[in-house]
Amino acid sequence: MKRRHLLHLLAGVPAAALVAACGKRKPSAAALKSDARVLALGDSLTFGYGAPPEAAWPVKLGELTGWQIENAGLNGDTSAGALERLAPLLAAGSYDAVLIGIGGNDMLRGVPPAATRENLAALVSQARAHTPYVALLATPSPDAMRAVVGSLSDALFYEEVAKSGQALLVPNVYSSVLSDASLRSDRIHANAEGYARIAQQLADQLKAAGWR
Repeated sequence: MKRRHLLHLLAGVPAAALVAACGKRKPSAAALKSDARVLALGDSLTFGYGAPPEAAWPVKLGELTGWQIENAGLNGDTSAGALERLAPLLAAGSYDAVLIGIGGNDMLRGVPPAATRENLAALVSQARAHTPYVALLATPSPDAMRAVVGSLSDALFYEEVAKSGQALLVPNVYSSVLSDASLRSDRIHANAEGYARIAQQLADQLKAAGWR
């Protein structure tokens, strides 16, 4: 295509579209206030299993951001259990943001992916009815061999649910930490250093999304 023809075509494209196409558009979300109240809903990875309570990533994320983060992680919880817990939690408090990290136990127990996906979608929908600031933390698919060689990857349905529910997807945080044996307390949980790494990666991704 001739350069003059290309310039003519580009002249008819809105500037915002060109910026977006280059991947440089600034996040549209306004930053949360410095003392925002945040609900962290999840399972043992949110609870901080394998490390002292003060080492859990919601605690560390609060230290990094200044946010008041309620740790609603429950050891052994599933997406169905989290769905039962979410409505009472939202009714009991007013949160500026909700972070959802659940589904690992579903996969470990052989829950059909469609059921987990449906529960996650319902969690996102309920949370977004409470606040527009909803993030979905992707959890890796359980794979002993991939864990051994340090190459865990997120289950695919997290991206699907986040996109359809208009939630912020936070990918590769759990996967990257749990792929590193030095950051684990056992095969499926982080240690104190691992939870600190999760918190830092969350803080970085949320900042990139314009939350802080």
